[in-house]
Amino acid sequence: MQGEYQARYVQEHHLGNGGFGAVFAGYRITDHFPVAIKHIPKDKIPIQVTRSPVKHLFLIIHFVVIYQDENGKEVSVELAILLKLAAEADGSVGTSAPVSLLDWFDFGTELILVQERPVPAVDLFEYIRENGGCLPEEKAKVILKQLVDAAKDLEEKHIFHRDIKSDNILIETGSDVPRVRIIDFGLSCFATERSRFRFFYGTPIHSPPECYWGKKYRPGPTTVWQMGVVLYEALHVGDFNIMMFIENELKFNEHLSPHCRNFLDTCLTDVPEKRPTLGDLQRHPWLR
Repeated sequence: MQGEYQARYVQEHHLGNGGFGAVFAGYRITDHFPVAIKHIPKDKIPIQVTRSPVKHLFLIIHFVVIYQDENGKEVSVELAILLKLAAEADGSVGTSAPVSLLDWFDFGTELILVQERPVPAVDLFEYIRENGGCLPEEKAKVILKQLVDAAKDLEEKHIFHRDIKSDNILIETGSDVPRVRIIDFGLSCFATERSRFRFFYGTPIHSPPECYWGKKYRPGPTTVWQMGVVLYEALHVGDFNIMMFIENELKFNEHLSPHCRNFLDTCLTDVPEKRPTLGDLQRHPWLR
């Protein structure tokens, strides 16, 4: 297995860490196609699932995915989700918002995930920094529209990313219009509209108020909250602060258009039942 991996890919410099693993830049030997190579130690994988002998068959039972091959091998939920996205992708590599899984290898002590690496691209955090610390509203709108559409598509596939934030959003910069790509499904899981979770897996500063108060949280309202956090950080200098929000001390840009401010306020509603759905956000006047 390792020989097969080394015959196909060259690993280069370290890109960062994410979702229980370290990520490296690299390329595919046959055509020098840029790839991101993620190493996930088996002892860091929090949840195990199995693969199915029926190609691309996923069964959701009590929100645990059963995916089992003829050898009965177990893989992580992250890999199961990436395989599902790859199986259901429309078109070739690079056409979906989530970065595509190209290959994977089981080395016994670790999993290796090989994904496309968009070039040129930077994460949204760096993109905002390069644009002076905050984005013009119109540029933020272009990004949020794509992000909401991508999150809605994941929701329809019963995938809950759990950690939508600027570090996990790549912005392709090769054209005049920035293009959104979503990375790092290491904390993601399969879920439905009725799923409830008690323990928050994600970035604490981006957790919705219901998590801070120790209540159960749902995929839809949590993702909508994270849309609001991403938009806030795109339009303001400095990071979003959940404590300042709860204490009503968070400062807002006074120059936002009424539709933009309404979009932001509805996402950042402290009562999850009062937040719009992702479908509502797609129809919001600010994004129309």
